Amino acid sequence: MDDPARQVVQPAAAYEPLGARLRQRRRDLKLTLQEVADRAGLSVGFISQIERGITTPSLSSLVAVARVLGAHVGDFLAQPKVTAPMTRHAERPHYAIGGASLTYERLSTTFPGNVLRSVLIHEPPGHRSEPISHEGEEIFFILDGAITVEVDGEEIVLETGDSLHFPSTRVHSTWNHTDRPATILHTCTMDVFGDEPSAGAAETSMAVRRNASLKSLPKPLKTKKGKSS
Repeated sequence: MDDPARQVVQPAAAYEPLGARLRQRRRDLKLTLQEVADRAGLSVGFISQIERGITTPSLSSLVAVARVLGAHVGDFLAQPKVTAPMTRHAERPHYAIGGASLTYERLSTTFPGNVLRSVLIHEPPGHRSEPISHEGEEIFFILDGAITVEVDGEEIVLETGDSLHFPSTRVHSTWNHTDRPATILHTCTMDVFGDEPSAGAAETSMAVRRNASLKSLPKPLKTKKGKSS
């Protein structure tokens, strides 16, 4: 479903590398790596890797770090604006954080009182996101391919047509355990675009909806090849 020929919008080249800007902002505020990690719901090792340019944060992680640093996500990433309620497939730019191979397409617009933010995520083979927890709730719907989602240490394999809805306060991460790209419809209540303060209360349950049937939350699953997910 992804269009590999689609041009990916990159951040302005005039800026210093993302990690250097985040590190300078942290130092200006006299915050330690541990303080930023604790407040952002991330690991101190991951924050250190971002600052050193070893890894690139996901969109939600960048927003969480920017908040801790008292900055707007737009200070670190220029995201497409959506001003109409409808988007056209051929007119949506793909964009990425830094030079990451993980790309996004913004779907949702903004209006007074809105709480839903939605993107298409194009996740390359082997990509792993960092574990994170934050306010609100979110839904993954797999449009193409398959991924493993881990929530509070529990691994769930989602294939095309499967969905997962859970409170974002639970520690979660994703992994494309396959050898092909995955396309995911992701909707959340966290203000990942920096449009306005988001709202939404987190619940304590999680529902996994399988394509064509509803099943109870499984124990850690294995891939079709028999390897642990």
